[in-house]
Amino acid sequence: MATHFHKKPNTYVSHVQIKVSNLDRSLEYYKNIIGFDVLEQTEKAAAFTTDGKTSILSIEQVDNALPLQRGQTGLYHFAILLPTRKDLGNFIQHISQLNVQIGAGDHHVSEAIYLYDPDGNGIEVYADRPEAQWFWNENTVYMTTEPVNFRSLLDLADGHWNGLPKGTVMGHIHLSVSDLLKSEEFYTKALGFEVVTRYGSQALFISTGKYHHHIGLNTWESLGGSPSSEKSVGLKSYTLVLDNEEQAEKIKGHLKEMGHVVERFEGASKYGGHQEFSTIDPSGIRIVFTLDGE
Repeated sequence: MATHFHKKPNTYVSHVQIKVSNLDRSLEYYKNIIGFDVLEQTEKAAAFTTDGKTSILSIEQVDNALPLQRGQTGLYHFAILLPTRKDLGNFIQHISQLNVQIGAGDHHVSEAIYLYDPDGNGIEVYADRPEAQWFWNENTVYMTTEPVNFRSLLDLADGHWNGLPKGTVMGHIHLSVSDLLKSEEFYTKALGFEVVTRYGSQALFISTGKYHHHIGLNTWESLGGSPSSEKSVGLKSYTLVLDNEEQAEKIKGHLKEMGHVVERFEGASKYGGHQEFSTIDPSGIRIVFTLDGE
């Protein structure tokens, strides 16, 4: 796995904060199925780790939580990036032994497994192909969806699943948005991302540093939709790492010029890093910005 895509000076997703309806049930799922360890747990929240020191995912219980509703904006899935293809093979071997229902896709740039947590929050677990094998046509990267070669992946597995390995990162986040044009303007003009792939008028993928995507955006189920309630399960926030204070001030200026809020989000997870500021995208999705990253 190339590691430079999830380091400065790139802008990348470092942490995702999810709302759940039952903390104990979700803890069991994320530990036993996905393979996280618990870094910290309170009565209503938990932060997960793969290295015992940092966290890429935290969950928070919402009492009397409302379920996810079709047509809402928010999380499509968050994507956990494994260090090697062998790690993905071991993960597939692990979940197959538990009879977990999955989806899968070979996207040429990566191979991916798709799952849902007990509340229906979307999860991708994937491994990148070497970047030298990606096809670029100027500023556009080739991505597709084809069947995964499970036999090839399982041939790499060694039967020793010990949870998500060290070096696992939050590879990207994929969002359900209400208006693709407004989202594109926000993420490119205000935040500085570049469009690297388009799927017609319903989806696009954006990145920095020529990664295949740090953020996916689609309207497949959310065109014209509204954000879910604070009392609903789903995405609470996600964190973007910025390179330096100069970039942070530049983005603040763009946000204010475009009429977007710039504020402190008191509900942010402490494991997302020291918060510089926060905003809300055109689909009502909360973003927290930090300078804490490699």
